[in-house]
Amino acid sequence: MLKTFQYRLYPTKSQARMLDTTLETCRHFYNGCLAERRDAYVERQETIGKYAQLRRVKTLKETNLYAATVHSHILQVVVSDLDKAFRAFFQRVKSGEKPGYPRFKGRNRFGSFGLKEYGNGFRLDGRRLKLSGIGRVAVRWHREIEGQIKTARIIRKAGHWYVSFACETKQDPTPSEPLAPTGQSIGLDVGIASLITTSEGAKVENPKWYRASQAKLRIVQRRVARRKKGGKNRRKAVLQLQRLHLHTQNQRQDFLNKLACRLVSENDVIAVEDLRITNMVRNKHLSKSILDAGWAYFRQRLEAKAVEAGRVIVVVNPANTSKTCSNCGTIFEHLTLSDRWVTCACGLSLDRDHNAALNIQRAGHVLLGLT
Repeated sequence: MLKTFQYRLYPTKSQARMLDTTLETCRHFYNGCLAERRDAYVERQETIGKYAQLRRVKTLKETNLYAATVHSHILQVVVSDLDKAFRAFFQRVKSGEKPGYPRFKGRNRFGSFGLKEYGNGFRLDGRRLKLSGIGRVAVRWHREIEGQIKTARIIRKAGHWYVSFACETKQDPTPSEPLAPTGQSIGLDVGIASLITTSEGAKVENPKWYRASQAKLRIVQRRVARRKKGGKNRRKAVLQLQRLHLHTQNQRQDFLNKLACRLVSENDVIAVEDLRITNMVRNKHLSKSILDAGWAYFRQRLEAKAVEAGRVIVVVNPANTSKTCSNCGTIFEHLTLSDRWVTCACGLSLDRDHNAALNIQRAGHVLLGLT
């Protein structure tokens, strides 16, 4: 099983320049390979494959001054990345989706390069990461690495540099750190006013990170709009805007990671709805709030942590979970989104989201054969 660990890099000024040069060389090579594939098909109806372009790496290193200092594995990974983009494109064509032909990468649309073999182009040297052609780069080791490092990807985000290690941790599917059973199960109903409501009636308020930062974003975005395009001051303003967005993203992910960790540690079984978030965000009135809440990321982290801890995540059909009485099963036909409290002839009087969470928990038990 592969597991990814990401760390912040602190290159010197000269190392940062070399990282920028390497990234720019990879971008030009990517665009060149893409143009070669496109022109060969348009002009001669020929298909150029991955291995034909891999043979270009040696020629490029001999003829290009910038590529001569770049490790050959980095350029080979560029070809592999382009090949993945084309395979995904053909898969979308085959399945009838919107194709989305691979596009040429501008300076702001190419943010990483990879190395595919530990010890060949990169390795750990004490507390630093040694990169071929760049040197020993300082790393902020905020957590221990598990398993054996296989590959690395150097990433630039908002002017900061990061490294992501893909590590081989275990071959078998058993949990790496199983937790002691608690005998508890829970149903979760995600929302906008409250991020989640549990089947026990507890609510976790939605911090609304993006909306909280909108006042600052408005100022910074206005600053970007007033700068001359292509100018140095505009690039500085754009960098400030990127860092503000990255800070908001980090706030959201940190909160959701901690919430998922707490739920997994307290419950053996967690039932969640199988929401079609891609379709839900097409609602122009709710899209910003749904994306700000981070429902998809929360479910992803919940499932990943459950695998490590030996817990069970059960996904249930979301149909009528809010409109069904959790006591007698009556369907509330005229319930609207503005109705936040439900009452039933059987005597049930309950918060709408709490009622939905109870139905989700019960549906999860049915799927697992616990009731």
